[in-house]
Amino acid sequence: MTVSQDAAGRWFVSLLCEDPGVQPLPTMDAAVGVDAGLDHLLTLSTGEKITNPRHERHDRARLAKAQRELARKAKGEGANRAKSRRKVARVHARITDRRRDTLHKITTRLVRDNQTIVIEDLTVRNLLKNGRLARAISDAAWSEFRTMLEYKARWYGREVIAVDRWFPSSKLCSHCGTLQNTMPLNVRTWTCGSCGVTHDRDVNAARNILAAGLAVSACGAGVRPQRSSPGGQSATKQEPLRREP
Repeated sequence: MTVSQDAAGRWFVSLLCEDPGVQPLPTMDAAVGVDAGLDHLLTLSTGEKITNPRHERHDRARLAKAQRELARKAKGEGANRAKSRRKVARVHARITDRRRDTLHKITTRLVRDNQTIVIEDLTVRNLLKNGRLARAISDAAWSEFRTMLEYKARWYGREVIAVDRWFPSSKLCSHCGTLQNTMPLNVRTWTCGSCGVTHDRDVNAARNILAAGLAVSACGAGVRPQRSSPGGQSATKQEPLRREP
């Protein structure tokens, strides 16, 4: 047993024990592709979109007020400054707890309902270098989502496949396989020039991620779609898609 106190002044008791309730779930055929985003936290290949709760944004005014009060206190070991510091910590703890609760509910549902979950191998550290989107990306907690998904999959006998981060899931038509030349972030729906099918950008990406992940699961490698060469000739480039536990 471990007793600890966090920065917000809350006490916790942690018990180390064996949990007989964590057992592999019955095998099933269901599989799902997951596309992470900011407008919607997650988009599934089934067409379902999970709303981004934006916990940090909702408590941003409360956090700013608490931080201003702390900044006005004289530095030192005074009781007033310690009280203000705990107030800031409580706001941070509220944001963290609500975010973690949301991710636990989502990941548990995905693991229970699917045998295979396919995600993108995102490099969140590099994405956070985007100064305009860093705060929103940090609030989305994509790394924590993946961590939860992977350890729950190990618990319950499920499989998580990470598709190569360079796989062009958004630009690839999931109906006919045609690769678009460009796909700006502001384009949320588009129509394929080859087959005429209109796609929701995020749902289309999730379906392509699922297809690529199932290819990895079946043969251990995947083939990227055709890209146009500078001379106008199409060329197929075969590269392995990353598979992770």
